[in-house]
Amino acid sequence: MASVLIAFTSMSGNTEEMADIMEKTLEEKGVEVTKLQIDIDQLDVFTMTDYDGILMGTYTWGDGDIPYEIEDFYDELDDIELDGKPVALFGSCDSIYASYGAAIDTFQEKFKERGAEIVLETLKVDLSPEDEDIRNCQEFAASFASEVEKERSL
Repeated sequence: MASVLIAFTSMSGNTEEMADIMEKTLEEKGVEVTKLQIDIDQLDVFTMTDYDGILMGTYTWGDGDIPYEIEDFYDELDDIELDGKPVALFGSCDSIYASYGAAIDTFQEKFKERGAEIVLETLKVDLSPEDEDIRNCQEFAASFASEVEKERSL
């Protein structure tokens, strides 16, 4: 059975809602899921290598900044190697800002630097997930499960 870490931070609950949808979808696909809220749960970056895949979710603070509560986590990523680890990123955004979801993109670049394989295009939702967004979260998680299984079978 594949194992996936969903690591996220959420201020208003929108990114957490996305993570919840993805967790349910992955479990329905038979994937073992560990879901951790980075700023509340203890997440040792070195344990990230224990999973078959990583879904990382964040909101964007202001005009493109990484949320302050996960700045340390971002810096700690420099200490690990994620050679070929399947990763995909998601988060809620606010289209009022010019840099739509820039923190998600910043994290994606960091994961690439650490050797992760970005297997899906980032999933960005404007504020709270609506009906179409919920379907997109479900499809995103299902596609990620397929990518992880493909990687495991190599």
